[in-house]
Amino acid sequence: MWAAAVAIALSGCTTVVKERVVVHDHPAIVRQAPAPIQEVIPPPPASGYAWIQGHWAWRDHGWQWQPGHWYLGAARPMPALIVEQITVAPSPAHFWIPGHWRWRHNEWEWTRGHWER
Repeated sequence: MWAAAVAIALSGCTTVVKERVVVHDHPAIVRQAPAPIQEVIPPPPASGYAWIQGHWAWRDHGWQWQPGHWYLGAARPMPALIVEQITVAPSPAHFWIPGHWRWRHNEWEWTRGHWER
């Protein structure tokens, strides 16, 4: 009798966990930015200018080089890249654009990685 009571009590304590399994039959395609272009930095136009280094930015479905330039005012150097996790592609036709820094509105702005097709 006692064994039956224990069996009944324990039967209510079982839990079945189902995990979603994602199978990749194709590797993610990542469109990395090209290597930076080496620029010759000209002398500043006057004191009080900061050099904004040239960099690649994703625009209009492609990497476009943004040339370095002098900026009137203080500016911090481009920060280190932020490592992002690549999520599951919405379809095999999509490719991943990694996150990157770009100079915008007189400061460095992080553009998050995303899928495009």
